[in-house]
Amino acid sequence: MAEQLEILIKDCKRGNARSQEELYKLFSAAMYGLCLQYASDEDDAKDILQDGFVKVFQKMDQVKDPKAFPGWIKRVMINTALEKYRSKVVLQRVDENQKFGEEEVSEEILAQLNAETLVKMIQDLSPKYRMVFNLYAIEGYTHKEVGEQLEISEGTSKSNLSRARAILQEKVKKLYGEVNIR
Repeated sequence: MAEQLEILIKDCKRGNARSQEELYKLFSAAMYGLCLQYASDEDDAKDILQDGFVKVFQKMDQVKDPKAFPGWIKRVMINTALEKYRSKVVLQRVDENQKFGEEEVSEEILAQLNAETLVKMIQDLSPKYRMVFNLYAIEGYTHKEVGEQLEISEGTSKSNLSRARAILQEKVKKLYGEVNIR
């Protein structure tokens, strides 16, 4: 796999259309799943994916080590989603001192959630909450890094995450009825 990827990357750098198609086939499903996390719907995810692959092929010379390619392409897709978000939405400040419930949904309920349902719930969040939630809870950024990426304060990142979690927990409660909150 590593050798095949190295050859594909070299050929893509030379502009070989067949190799670009192969690279797309190799990574498109995983990257589409990632784009869905940041998108408001499937059409939005497809747009992010397409724009992301255009950037991947334009910036292919940045790839020095084929082993780093999977992480690099993921970063390109996330940055593409963030650029699309910034072009559409002006973040509104949430009161940084506002606290929302930090209740946790029980493990039994989480076990019943499937990935498709969870992705749909995340997609239904407002764009500002969805971006903060994805960057912090899924990608593992710190609140400081989220703030830098979205051009908001660290406190706003924290309050947006708290609100996103509260909204998601309410959605889970509605879906599964009253749940045991611990």
